[in-house]
Amino acid sequence: MATGVTANRAELIAIANSVASEKMIDKAIVIEAMEDAIQRAARTRYGQEMDIRAKLDPNNGDLRLWRVVEVVELVDDIYKQVDLKGAQKLQDGAQLGDFLVDPLPPIEFGRIQAQAAKQTIFQKVRDAERERQYEEFKDRAGEIITGVVKRVEFGHIVVDLGRAVGVIRRDAQIPREVVRVNDRIRSLILKVVRENRGPQIFLSRAHPDFMKKLFAQEVPEIYDGIIEIKAAARDPGSRAKIGVISHDSSIDPVGACVGMKGSRVQAVVQEMQGEKIDIIPWSPDTATFVVNALQPANVARVLIDEEDDRIEVVVPDDQLSLAIGRRGQNVRLASQLTAKAIDILTETDSSEKRQAEFVKNSDTFQNELDVDETLAQLLVAEGFSELEEVAYVELDELAGIEGFDEDLAQELQSRAQEALERRETAQREERRALGVEDALAELPYMTEAMLVTLGKAGIKTLDDLADLATDELIEKKRQEPRRRNDDAPKRPEHKGGVLGAYGLSEEQGNEMIMAARAHWFEDEPASASENAEPEAEEAARD
Repeated sequence: MATGVTANRAELIAIANSVASEKMIDKAIVIEAMEDAIQRAARTRYGQEMDIRAKLDPNNGDLRLWRVVEVVELVDDIYKQVDLKGAQKLQDGAQLGDFLVDPLPPIEFGRIQAQAAKQTIFQKVRDAERERQYEEFKDRAGEIITGVVKRVEFGHIVVDLGRAVGVIRRDAQIPREVVRVNDRIRSLILKVVRENRGPQIFLSRAHPDFMKKLFAQEVPEIYDGIIEIKAAARDPGSRAKIGVISHDSSIDPVGACVGMKGSRVQAVVQEMQGEKIDIIPWSPDTATFVVNALQPANVARVLIDEEDDRIEVVVPDDQLSLAIGRRGQNVRLASQLTAKAIDILTETDSSEKRQAEFVKNSDTFQNELDVDETLAQLLVAEGFSELEEVAYVELDELAGIEGFDEDLAQELQSRAQEALERRETAQREERRALGVEDALAELPYMTEAMLVTLGKAGIKTLDDLADLATDELIEKKRQEPRRRNDDAPKRPEHKGGVLGAYGLSEEQGNEMIMAARAHWFEDEPASASENAEPEAEEAARD
């Protein structure tokens, strides 16, 4: 490159063309880099204070060098200014305020100037190359790309992508996969980040989308949009599940993904290092999809708790291990696939649970409503589980139970309402004993039960509640899917918000917190008027 700076015209243009072609950047950028290098060298020769410009003709290599000076009445900077008399010598008719071009003779590049010019050109070309790489890859996130393993550093795989370099971090690799230098490798472009040292291209072979894209390459119906992969979950290197649906009733989505004698799915399995793939028909019905997702286990019953966004799955006793899978793998993948927390119960466990709930609810009705055991059990058998349901259900629905009449229904509702009032009174006394102030009881959606919960959590004043964020107040407790495996490691539960068990929405939580904060702003107008009064009195005295 040093030779290029001192080369003749033809050689300068040839070098510019060569560099632009090799680095795949615009020739104009290389020419601009050369001009910048020549300007730097000229300032070294004629003075750093001068405003020196260089222009290299990209067609014939002609080089023009000049300095720019301003015509002024009184010269303060002799390097960038000239008086009117001097300006007349440079250009006839020059006037004050004009900027004139003062041609400079060509310069000879010594060793130091040539090296500096070389560094300048290299830096400009590197910057342009990095920008070109970023522009090329910035919109390609989600694509599969093939590269060559360049090196392995600290467990991370550096991949040569041809025009750029990407990295597969350790957590984005398939476990136990052996990769060697110069191996060709396919991966998913996760994201592209602009950095000073060049764009960072993060790749992945463990992401579920990598499997989706591989299927799209192997199954034409997916590429054409006839079959859609609605959900995917992976335990990289071990097992995966995908939920597929066909938009053409004549095409079986599972069969199309498997292919003739399994040819299509086997091509994906081989690329993912033998990872077993369960292809499952997707269904908009959550219960049906959960049953499919837990294959190969048979499911007896599915109970959906929409309030807590959880699903309870009951399986035959001999299917428990199959439903859970090795180390909880099957239920974990099914939970990821359906985006629901799944609890696995055997039919025996489910029966015991239902029986315990039946007894508990019967005892509650028997004690609170002051009825006999038979009547309490009849209410539970009809689907009633809480006093509120008995107290506020339509009278006709309660009277319509076999053996009931309207008088009995009215009496039960009256007793249920009285029981709720007694409960609320007891809770009011408890929260006052906890020191919870009455002002909290006036907040929207607040109940005495909530106030007791707040008091036990140390939240006793409006300011205490006002200091909370919404998720700290109402976020529900999250749990890992229950696997009914005593040998499985116990994972800590997410504690959730203080009132997370009461089913409040985010909007309701926000409204409660804003109402608690309202008193913070009540004094502001008053304080503003107080400040204004002394000013008015002072103005009157003046």
